[in-house]
Amino acid sequence: MATEKEKMLAGQLYLASDEELVKERFQARQLMKTFNDSLPDALSIRESILTKLLGKKGRELWIEPPFYCDYGYNIFAGDQVFFNFNCTILDVNKVTIGDRSMFGPNVQIYAATHPVDWKERSTLLEFGLPVTIGSDVWVGGGAIICPGVTVGDRSIIAAGAVVTKDVPSDTLVGGNPARVIKMLDAKIQSS
Repeated sequence: MATEKEKMLAGQLYLASDEELVKERFQARQLMKTFNDSLPDALSIRESILTKLLGKKGRELWIEPPFYCDYGYNIFAGDQVFFNFNCTILDVNKVTIGDRSMFGPNVQIYAATHPVDWKERSTLLEFGLPVTIGSDVWVGGGAIICPGVTVGDRSIIAAGAVVTKDVPSDTLVGGNPARVIKMLDAKIQSS
């Protein structure tokens, strides 16, 4: 029989109040508290915390505190990724971020979700869907990326957008729900 953590990681319904998951969220919050309270010049402390917290920490990852997540170990960040102030990642499932992607302040990435049927939801079971963000993506401030979404390479998510569906590579999306505003020229972006 699968544990609640195994169910969570498999994208199945699971109980978040499970003792193991509660303990792991608490450990992540302790690390985030130390990270968020660190002085701006405490770079080695921040580096050490992110190495412990995240599933993968690419070279030159920069996260401006405060930063929030559920577990941390489901976040896989590539090289030269930048998060501005007050970003949140609900990482109950895998969140993959490609190289050189940038996130404005107050960006929220949600792998966590709940059943649509109220009777099922009333059991307090929840589940998660993986989120994948490609390389060289720019996510504007206040944007929300919903569970199960894939954002293609070199795309731009406009500030305040709510991304509920996959975003093709080389695309600018915006609005609520986000829609394609225009296709971007990949040749111009790579120069």
